[in-house]
Amino acid sequence: MRADVQALADACRTRHDPGVVAILAYGSCLRDKTSEGLIDLYVLTRDFQAVSRNPLSRFFCRLVPPNVYYVEADGARGKYAVLPLSRFAQMARAQNPYIWARFGQPCAVVYATDQKPVEEALAQCAATMWAEAAALSQADDDALQALTRLFAATYATELRPESSARANVIVNSDAAFYAAAAAKHLGKNWRSVNTTPANWRTRRIIGKALSVARLVKAGFTFQGGADYMAWKIERHSGVKIEITAWQRKHPVLGALSLLPRLLKKGAVR
Repeated sequence: MRADVQALADACRTRHDPGVVAILAYGSCLRDKTSEGLIDLYVLTRDFQAVSRNPLSRFFCRLVPPNVYYVEADGARGKYAVLPLSRFAQMARAQNPYIWARFGQPCAVVYATDQKPVEEALAQCAATMWAEAAALSQADDDALQALTRLFAATYATELRPESSARANVIVNSDAAFYAAAAAKHLGKNWRSVNTTPANWRTRRIIGKALSVARLVKAGFTFQGGADYMAWKIERHSGVKIEITAWQRKHPVLGALSLLPRLLKKGAVR
């Protein structure tokens, strides 16, 4: 494991121990090997008590999971989500793709007290993801094209600066991994499986509402969130956002005040 990822994982573990049961690394820090942004981690805990010492924070994690925080260690910077392993496992098979779309992709177990339940939850993410890809596929799709179609659909369930074209980049960056996973989860005769696509319109409505709720919640916990949001939006959409001192001081109101303008410019979708 890269030293910067390990350092951040150790810092996260120190904050939330003794309740940490696993830490996962995922996203661009694994795909790009060297990330110019923040390293993404997921901290899985024994229960909600280990998520936060603050009862209100624990309540909101139950209501709109996960909680998101900022971390620095040895010159590295990251953001990490915190969620009990049991809730993570439930969300691995949920209607909302928030968890299984992320963790059906390549990820790394940086730390685990017991590998088995973590691996089972990750396997369920992959199983759900590929079943959803098969259900959404069109007649002339191969497995990777079906997965690309699925990722584009899951992107549309969140407020994200990346366009749906990002789905193709993600699949192509790990084509061998996904080809092997498709063979494992779908098999050669996957088209003969009777699958019914989900109601993606409902998923988009619910998913975007949850994205707004998470944005508001993260404003209370994520240091430097406004500047990070502006950086990520410019990186993926080309739309430059100037963050004011007032927006930095009031991140929740600042984020909400920016949202209509970002939507109008197409910076988030």
